Amino acid sequence: MASVPFSSPLRSLTLFKTNPNSYSSGPSMAFFVPSAKSSLGSSTCAFLQHGFSLQSLKFPGVLSKTRSFGVYARAATEKTIHDYSVKDIDGKEVSLNKFKGKILLIVNVASKCGLTSSNYTELSHLYEKYKTQGFEILAFPCNQFGGQEPGSNPEIKQFACTRFKAEFPIFDKVDVNGPNTAPVYKFLKSSAGGFLGDVIKWNFEKFLVDKNGKVVERYPPTTSPFQIEKDIQKLLAA
Repeated sequence: MASVPFSSPLRSLTLFKTNPNSYSSGPSMAFFVPSAKSSLGSSTCAFLQHGFSLQSLKFPGVLSKTRSFGVYARAATEKTIHDYSVKDIDGKEVSLNKFKGKILLIVNVASKCGLTSSNYTELSHLYEKYKTQGFEILAFPCNQFGGQEPGSNPEIKQFACTRFKAEFPIFDKVDVNGPNTAPVYKFLKSSAGGFLGDVIKWNFEKFLVDKNGKVVERYPPTTSPFQIEKDIQKLLAA
C-alpha cells in the first residue's frame, strides 16, 4: 500500500488509497490515519482512544476539491439547538431555548491543551465585543482528547473565569464522541459533518449557529476564533 503526503491543518495525517484490484467488488476507498506524532501534541494512541477511529471515516472514491475539514451539508433536520437542554457547570438544567434569536458559537474546550490559551483569550475578546449584539458562546468541557480536561467542574470554572476572565456560559463536562455522546453534540454533528466524518477531531472544534438554531458552519480546532469573526458579523447583521 503506497502512501501520499497530504497537506492539512493536522500535518501528521497521511492519505492512503487502497488498490482497487485488491477487492473483488466495491469502489476504491481513501482514508486518513494519524502518524506516530500529531502536530496537536498527541500520539496515535490518543487519537484512536479519544473518539478518532478508522470506522468513522466513511467516504468513497478519490478525494477531490475540498477544503481541509470543510463542512458537508447533511439532510435538514426538523430539530434545532433550541430543542435541547443541558446542565451548566454548576449542575443546573438549562434549556437552550433561552438562546433563541441569538447567534451561537459552540466550542468543546479543554484546560491543558496547546490551543487553550489562544482560544480562551480570543473567545473572551469576541464575547466582550459582541455580547450586547445578540452573540453567545457556549463552552462544553470535554476530556476525550489526550485527557486534557481532567479537572472537576469547579476546577474548570475557576480556571476559565480566573485565568481568562471568561464570562460566557460554561456547561457540564460531556462526551462529544462515542456511545455516550451528549444529545446536543449528536445534533451538531448530524447537522454539519466534518471532512473525516462526524467525529469531533480535537479540543476547540467550533460550530456556528444562526438565530433560528440551525448550524451554518463548522470549523476545525486549528481555526482561531478571530478567523470566525467575519462570519459572526454577517449572521448578526442578517
